[in-house]
Amino acid sequence: ARARREGLPAYHLSGKTHPGPGDLDAAILDVFQRYGVNLVILAGYMRLLGTKTLSAYHDRVLNIHPALLPRFGGKGFYGAAVHEAVLAAGDRVTGATVHIVDEQFDNGLILAQVNVPVEADDSAESLAARVLVQEHLLFVETLQRIETGDLELP
Repeated sequence: ARARREGLPAYHLSGKTHPGPGDLDAAILDVFQRYGVNLVILAGYMRLLGTKTLSAYHDRVLNIHPALLPRFGGKGFYGAAVHEAVLAAGDRVTGATVHIVDEQFDNGLILAQVNVPVEADDSAESLAARVLVQEHLLFVETLQRIETGDLELP
């Protein structure tokens, strides 16, 4: 709805719209290619992209993760689970990471990170809120660095 209000093309692509094996991957790739996409930004996309899309956009898919990868990354580490794990480990610093996406969760080349202190009275919710602010700033800063050539993708 937000994209449509701005006059941008918007699609709902999911396992519900494309239930067959590989169908969703093919549909996503088709839309990206139809619009000449050259960089894919994942923010809140909680699934692995398919092999067709990852192959076509090798080293051109970026994700933001709410921790300092490789710590607290991988399957199951999203949302509150990340911040609960940070607190349970007793870490004094957490943060956010922008990385290139590959075939595994939270595994690709790290492009940028920012530290966020863990406060003594933090809950998963309070920590998540502070990390989210830094995630937004880091992702925009990283994309600006790519756009200006200050950060080159492999």
